[in-house]
Amino acid sequence: MVVKKYANRRLYDTSSSAYVTLEDLGAMVKRGTDFLVQDARTGEDITRQVLTQIIVEEENRGESLLPIQFLRQLIRFYGGGGPALLPGYLTASMETFSRQQESWREAFAQGSTGGFFEEQARQNMALFERTMRAFSPFTAGTAAPEPEPTAAEAELSDLKRKMEEMSRQIERLAGKT
Repeated sequence: MVVKKYANRRLYDTSSSAYVTLEDLGAMVKRGTDFLVQDARTGEDITRQVLTQIIVEEENRGESLLPIQFLRQLIRFYGGGGPALLPGYLTASMETFSRQQESWREAFAQGSTGGFFEEQARQNMALFERTMRAFSPFTAGTAAPEPEPTAAEAELSDLKRKMEEMSRQIERLAGKT
């Protein structure tokens, strides 16, 4: 589906031959309808900017999903070294969150939440650990740890391993000076 944006800010849905609003496009996103927004004059793809406008509109309505600290951190990534990795990480995180949200709905609907949250915590911790290894120079290239019985044990084991690696790194650096 292609939507054209005109200089007067009007959005025109070429598939239905009708003008639409940002609210209409937001509803399409929520229904899972994909679309491309083009500048009517240049043909440039401006989908990202329009989706960002939709988010700003939602935030202005009082349904704030984005914490201030997250927004500050996101702004800090612009012009820095993280932009190459951040989009893929955020996409994977949102996909994981969406799958987990659906699992939560199913578990509550069936009334079978026993052990469910512990498993979700383990999966979240594994995702976090993989991400930290990708971003951390101290752990780059190391093998993933074996799964632990609980999320707390996995976190403790991972912290111990990282401290040992940092200690070795400090010793190597101290030996070079």
